[in-house]
Amino acid sequence: MQNQVALLAEGIFSSLHPEELQALSECVHIETHKAGETLRFQRGFNVLLSGDVSVLRESMEIGQLVRGDGFGDWGLWGWMQTRVTLRANTDIEVGVFDDAGLERVVKQYPGTILRVLRNFSRLMDAHLEDLSNALLEAYRAPSRATESSLKITIDGQEQEIRVGTPLSSILPREVDGKPVVSALFNHKHISLNRPLYTSGTAEALTRDGLEGRMIYRQSVSLLALEAAHRLDPRLKLRIGPSLGFAYLLEVEDYAGMTPSELASRLYAEMQGLIREDVVFRRDYCSLDEAKARLAAQGWDDAVKLLRKSRNASVALVSCGEIYAIEIVPLVASAGILDHFCVAANGNELLLYFDSTDVHEAESCNLHPRILAKQHDTWLNGLGLTSVGAFNDICIAGDVSKIIRVSEGFHEKRISQLADMIVDPARHVKVVCIAGPSSSGKTTFLKRLSIQLQVNGFNPKCISLDDYYVDREKTVRDENGEYDFEAFEALNVELLRQQLHDLITGKEIRTARYNFATGKSHPEGGDWMHLGESDILLLEGIHGLNPRMPFDQSDGVFRIFINPLTSLSLDDASRVSASDVRLLRRIVRDRHTRAITASSNIMRWPSVRRGETKHIFPYQTMADAVFNTSLVYELSVLKVYAERYLLEVDEDDPAQTVAFRLRRLIDRFVTIYPENVPQTSLLREFIGGSCFEY
Repeated sequence: MQNQVALLAEGIFSSLHPEELQALSECVHIETHKAGETLRFQRGFNVLLSGDVSVLRESMEIGQLVRGDGFGDWGLWGWMQTRVTLRANTDIEVGVFDDAGLERVVKQYPGTILRVLRNFSRLMDAHLEDLSNALLEAYRAPSRATESSLKITIDGQEQEIRVGTPLSSILPREVDGKPVVSALFNHKHISLNRPLYTSGTAEALTRDGLEGRMIYRQSVSLLALEAAHRLDPRLKLRIGPSLGFAYLLEVEDYAGMTPSELASRLYAEMQGLIREDVVFRRDYCSLDEAKARLAAQGWDDAVKLLRKSRNASVALVSCGEIYAIEIVPLVASAGILDHFCVAANGNELLLYFDSTDVHEAESCNLHPRILAKQHDTWLNGLGLTSVGAFNDICIAGDVSKIIRVSEGFHEKRISQLADMIVDPARHVKVVCIAGPSSSGKTTFLKRLSIQLQVNGFNPKCISLDDYYVDREKTVRDENGEYDFEAFEALNVELLRQQLHDLITGKEIRTARYNFATGKSHPEGGDWMHLGESDILLLEGIHGLNPRMPFDQSDGVFRIFINPLTSLSLDDASRVSASDVRLLRRIVRDRHTRAITASSNIMRWPSVRRGETKHIFPYQTMADAVFNTSLVYELSVLKVYAERYLLEVDEDDPAQTVAFRLRRLIDRFVTIYPENVPQTSLLREFIGGSCFEY
């Protein structure tokens, strides 16, 4: 009996309670059929409990049944049972219910039938979507001979499958114990519930990888907005800036609830959607239809974005009544989403990606959150509420104003930091500057130096990059690759001695590292001495690490820099700050180091792992934070990045990210680089800076 309960707990019965499943198991008779057998339609209600079944009409396959599908008089294909044939493709088990037993269950548990009907409607939608996709595919390729089977390669093993088979039925549910959230098909993102119509290579994605994590977070975000709508249509919820471990949720109307009450009720509603295992649908519709749907739900910024689209059609995603523009394919259904949490932190509402990170809000540095809000405040003051609004302002001819204000925002903040450093009460002698890759540390250092000189101080700069050990002595990560982000990659003893000598008034000759040869030169740099009005600027990814070899108790000022904010695409998604940094890096390295976009993309996961391990944990040590975001930068980077990303071959593993980044920059109006000031931080990546690097 227990085995029958387990068999029933999927598909149309997936949201039922254990006691309801137990009652159903007592009124079902299980039939078994061998692969290749033809099934007869039973009277009443039947459910496929295991295996899969083809629906044939005159020997042509027109559909499939998978585990959990109901069929027969009360289910799928019942109205066509005299014209279609069901054939078992594998050994299968079918549950045949007796009417009297079902009647008893419904009387005992009245809510059962409502939950079953909801699930049945959901599954019917999925089947209709598969059928419509098949028709669209046939319509788009009328001259091509129709194939009945495909060849799909998974983990190097080729297998033959039926045309229209969804990815979910051929990929594992877990990889190394981690749930599969989506997939790559021929190096392109694709949802697990998408049927296949061409041969190719499929790869499962878990949420532990960078791309899988993005899909997971995007799915949780849309689920939160759908839950808010179901909770109370008056709630105006929007995904705000990322804190790394969580999104700030922007709430325009709390519908009479306090932040803590809303957090509790929103989380409960999201859990209800997960118990229902609601399907994430993808609707491919005309541009006008998409704009109408988004306008109807009050998403004006999304409508603005689509008005400038060069495409005649657009993909929308939903898990209920709320639609969003597809940024990446989402999970197949909500049942896979777990570990997230919604919690109030003072007057802020946060959507945590992992419930174990809830304590992070209390322990994390407040600077990024404060600066993110300040940044959004002045953006909103200019009408820059989203990518769509930004494009409108650019087209209206206000590009110069956007650039001037963006650069002015940077200059004012750098000036404020310089004033803090030279405050006599602080007695600052060493300024440590740290940030992740492509955050703009080098240009920030040069502009801060100018502001310190304006205040009458003479900055002396040391880059921690010059204190790397010889390449062959560099520690390796868990994949056996050089871990240049590790603290142990530095010659700590040399750094300790030279910093001690400098701070105690001695003159030293700084180190120099040759990146071309991978060799360290302990005395290959310039001579340096710290005088009375001198301040040492120490720049590098480990600048905030408490293991830095000097007394950090007094006279040290720490600055963390990173692009912290970005524009929203619609209410459910924002441009990723990580993608901004990757695009900066791709353009800079292709310009100055002849490193291809493909090489940078493939290296990026390792860079991100190093940042997560060696940089971000120490941002709480910072005395101040500098937000290096420039609202217009993707429009400029697009001029270069578009070509560099097109250089990535279609069969290159980097194509997945390259294609996604191309779609991202395609949403921005182009701004030509001659409009960018020579002092801009962006010049570090596109060239033409007045500073020497």
